[in-house]
Amino acid sequence: MIKPVTALFIVTMIVFSLSQTACVKSMSPDQLKASMEITDLETKWVSKFYQPWPPRLILVPVLLFRIRNVSDRPLTYVNFNVVFRFKAENENFGDCFLAAIRGTPVEPGEKSDVITLKSNLGVDARNVNSFKDNPRWRIAVAKVFATSRGSQPVLMGEYQISQKIDFKEPEAVHMGEKPGAIKEKEKK
Repeated sequence: MIKPVTALFIVTMIVFSLSQTACVKSMSPDQLKASMEITDLETKWVSKFYQPWPPRLILVPVLLFRIRNVSDRPLTYVNFNVVFRFKAENENFGDCFLAAIRGTPVEPGEKSDVITLKSNLGVDARNVNSFKDNPRWRIAVAKVFATSRGSQPVLMGEYQISQKIDFKEPEAVHMGEKPGAIKEKEKK
């Protein structure tokens, strides 16, 4: 049985913890955008699914970048959401959410580790070569949004995805000659 004094102490600690959490002020969209910049940006298409037979390859767009902290305070608890769409279209064809900066803050003037945002949806074709003539594989763009500690999402930028494909199909396995063929050659 819990003593009344212990129960009061536990309730007081819970209320104190909740009040401390509630006191963490979220950043305004302007403050959040002004606190960081996207650097070392790379865009490409990568494999989501591959099977050699029957031939099928699904490529998805991906963004890789770092965040540089340009504020005077450490950056912690930063989430990113990216929305992919084809250029000149309004409909989204994929997205990705990532809780990117967590335990170790990005100190002022420093850069984060590489952040990778990969679409959940992509384009389907038979193999890498078939993408070149695939009418569904068009120029894609990505809008990157950031949030921190309950802030409103802020648009960090809109980026065109390069049509670089970062996937190499495995070479076909050649079985060579039949085992009996070697013995036939040796007899001759």
